[in-house]
Amino acid sequence: MSAPRFLTEPDPARGVALPVAPGISRIVARNPGPMTYHGTNTYLIAGTDGFAVLDPGPDDAAHLSDILAATGGRVSRVLLSHGHSDHIGALPALVAATGAAVFAASGRFGAAVADGDTAGAWTAVATPGHAPDHLCFAHDGTLFSADHVMSFSSSVVIPPDGDMAAYIAGLRLLLARDDKVLLPGHGPPITEPRPFIAALLEHRLRREESIASLIRVAPHTARAIVAALYVPLDPRLVRAAEASVTAHLWKLRAEGLAAESDGVWRGA
Repeated sequence: MSAPRFLTEPDPARGVALPVAPGISRIVARNPGPMTYHGTNTYLIAGTDGFAVLDPGPDDAAHLSDILAATGGRVSRVLLSHGHSDHIGALPALVAATGAAVFAASGRFGAAVADGDTAGAWTAVATPGHAPDHLCFAHDGTLFSADHVMSFSSSVVIPPDGDMAAYIAGLRLLLARDDKVLLPGHGPPITEPRPFIAALLEHRLRREESIASLIRVAPHTARAIVAALYVPLDPRLVRAAEASVTAHLWKLRAEGLAAESDGVWRGA
């Protein structure tokens, strides 16, 4: 099964704001890894009342210092895509340093925003799946796709918080839009969004059909499905692959197409 044509880039400069779109730059956090690529993208959005920061990034003093230096400390608002630690770890310190207002799906972080609500010029687009509180933010052809659509890899969906049915619905939602550029949570910008999203969606649906076919033929555990379908696979990603397979299996079960007993799955 062929994967979408993911994007790569050289290890970006650290500690500096790198322009990615008019009025928007990113600072790449120092948290590289198999799940984060070169690191989490923190986006700085210039405005008349200071900067908006989308995803402050991990709890790292050097990264916080980079944000404050690039903005001169003039941060009026913070937009959160979702509550995973590599995206929000620096939030308390950034708010303490700047007094910025916070906008997120969850009211525990600040002002709660739902699908269609605005935070400054940016409109929230609810895309649960990777996380239940996941939001994209869109304005004038640019969409911050965060971890719903990343450029270097497909997103991991880990149940019970991750929901594969919701994730696939979110891909279809974004595919129906007419955004010109996606700015992901990890990796470089996506300048041809529709074919990229379409390839991601096709990949997910083909993966699901392969999983369904396996368990129709014979019972399998999620780990056995990974061994059969994810070849080759970086050993560091086995657990993530198993989680995504499980998310597909839960979706199939909800649709009446799979059944599970003691970790063994069969077609239904």
